[in-house]
Amino acid sequence: MTKRGTAVGVGGRGAAGPAAAGGGGDALAGDVLVRIRGTVPSLQPAERRVAAAVLRDPAAAARLSSTALAGQAETSVTTVMRFCRAIGLGNYPEFRLALAGAAAREDAQSADRVRASGDISEDDTLAQVVDKIVYNEARTLEETGANLDLGTLELAVQALSRARRIDIFGVGASGLVGQDLHQKLHRIGLMAFVWSDAHAALTAAALLGENDVAVGISHSGTTLDTVDPLQAAGTRGATTIALTNFAGSPLTQCADLVLTTAVREMPLRSGATASRIAQLAVVDCLFFGVAQRSYDRATAALAWTYGAVHHRRPRA
Repeated sequence: MTKRGTAVGVGGRGAAGPAAAGGGGDALAGDVLVRIRGTVPSLQPAERRVAAAVLRDPAAAARLSSTALAGQAETSVTTVMRFCRAIGLGNYPEFRLALAGAAAREDAQSADRVRASGDISEDDTLAQVVDKIVYNEARTLEETGANLDLGTLELAVQALSRARRIDIFGVGASGLVGQDLHQKLHRIGLMAFVWSDAHAALTAAALLGENDVAVGISHSGTTLDTVDPLQAAGTRGATTIALTNFAGSPLTQCADLVLTTAVREMPLRSGATASRIAQLAVVDCLFFGVAQRSYDRATAALAWTYGAVHHRRPRA
């Protein structure tokens, strides 16, 4: 179990960024833009201006000196250095190298981006709507998988596998994802519960102990109905797991283990679309990881639960 306050994973409380996750600059080269997007809410205002300048044109930003980038962001070189450290890079040359690599990969997909990226507009045909949804959700899954901290995932799987009881907190679209995780774990014989009502969630959290696990799911990481019960579970000694899109969000501050998605959202792609797809993918990774560790028991439980309901399907 990880001691709370030194959370493992991207954006976890006390985490030292990607180097702490086992990669350093080389590991970050492919996901620096994803990391910047996920870190923006936790940055200071001047650091956010640096992030905005980088995200506007990553390829151009990669060619700038630290002084030039500071000028574009209307801030100081010191702030640019703080920004680099905030996204887990030790110095500016390392940042430029990672940014240049990420920009090159994005440019290689420019033809697809012209066709299918961007928000859905009122003038799009239905075919264009389908193209944009499929393209962006595929990118979301690809980037989430590429940037998922496997060390943290392994620790989360271990914690779930050993838990006496598992309580899952989430509301809205994240609550639906929580229901999916609950159903999967319950079907292989684990004692799992899901709570979308704040009062019920807080009541459940008050009953947890050191042998239990609490999972909080929130795209923004700021939903109090999820943050508060996860924090309460932690004070009771339960191992806490956060699934969110934003490193450094309040949910990560009360989690032992942090798993992050990589979602780019626009006005018509709300938290109920791409974020849900990414969360479900991480839930599937958790479930299959747990099921592997008790393979015989899990396959038997799946067979028994299938047998309990299959006769309710009409026969041909």
